[in-house]
Amino acid sequence: MLLRFSLYGLLKNQRYFEAFLVLAFVERGLSFTEIGVLVALRELTTNVLEVPSGVFADLVGRRRAMVGSFAAYVVAYLVLGLVAGLWPTALGMLLIGVGDAFRSGTHKAMIFDWLAAQGRQDERVAVYGFTRSWSQVGSAIAVPIAATVVFVRGGHADVFWLSAIPAALNLVNLATYPRALEGARRSDATAAEAVRALWTAVRALLPSRPLRRLLLEAAGISGLYKAIKDYLQPLLEGVALSLPLLLRHDDAARSAVLVGAVYAILFLLSAFASRRAHRVVERSKSLERAAGAVRTAVVLVLAAMLVGLWLPWPVVAIVAFVALAMLHNVFRPLLVSRFDEHAPAELGATVLSVESQATSLGAVMLAPLLGLAVDLASGSGGAVQLWPVAAGGLVLAGLVAVVARPRAEPAP
Repeated sequence: MLLRFSLYGLLKNQRYFEAFLVLAFVERGLSFTEIGVLVALRELTTNVLEVPSGVFADLVGRRRAMVGSFAAYVVAYLVLGLVAGLWPTALGMLLIGVGDAFRSGTHKAMIFDWLAAQGRQDERVAVYGFTRSWSQVGSAIAVPIAATVVFVRGGHADVFWLSAIPAALNLVNLATYPRALEGARRSDATAAEAVRALWTAVRALLPSRPLRRLLLEAAGISGLYKAIKDYLQPLLEGVALSLPLLLRHDDAARSAVLVGAVYAILFLLSAFASRRAHRVVERSKSLERAAGAVRTAVVLVLAAMLVGLWLPWPVVAIVAFVALAMLHNVFRPLLVSRFDEHAPAELGATVLSVESQATSLGAVMLAPLLGLAVDLASGSGGAVQLWPVAAGGLVLAGLVAVVARPRAEPAP
């Protein structure tokens, strides 16, 4: 099953638009505020559906939830690629949010269930980090393909609809997972039972101080990363257009070369970081200490990013964006493993969906604010000013690093 789990991640991240999302929306005439709202719409959809989708997966069947997720992705990518305009773009982002909601916590729960059945629970960080690394490899493969398409076509529309092909292949992969990974499926489940299951999950989460801290980390670190990661794209475009290279080509083609190269490196390094996440735990001697070290490193990297964007030293800022991606891919296996450690086994998908919901909620609140801040700092007709992204991220990550520290237990 490790091969199937890894194939899932490889195909899932064949999102050829991922490294060009902001640039594609700017090409369509959208402001950074509007782009932030679109990102928030995607994350809000995920947020609203996250827990119900986890309950649905636990009660009705995890494979069914995953197949529905990738069906939504296929339609979303076709809409984004084949129909122009703000409202079709909003519909496409909404459908991506639906797909994310029915996918995120569910597949992690399937992996952890498989490990439990194999008696390998102590390998959670290593196995999840390994499968997540294949997701990053998938992104690294997708980037040069996407960059080639943009370079040849001179625009970004094709990278959306082409993404529907691997999504459809992954739908087949998931539909043929073993029935044993379906979970505790109930074909006669009712809405009342779903509400009771949801209430049980809430009651399991809220009284637990460790789980409350983990929810804060999910919103403040993972949600922050979701909200700021795509601002690397306009930074790279600005650098690419300032270089005296490929002057006979249009702006999209010229920027595609640098964007493709940097994102390929970013995803390969992220895959390496994810696969080595368990090493951080081994050296730190515990999951909690490892997470604390990563939180501190995130604060330092955001400080370097702010310096690079403010002065401006674009190379410093680009390196900081890449370093932040690597840290996030170390942080994610640590976070979901700590959730699984504290969550009741029978609520696996539901609790992990709550984690994803907290991440989405963080992005929902931050994305429009950061987009508005960038538009205000840039002004009309001026160069794009991205320093508010790093400034806002630094403040939030610093607060999370302080608040999320485990409290010392009182002496007996």
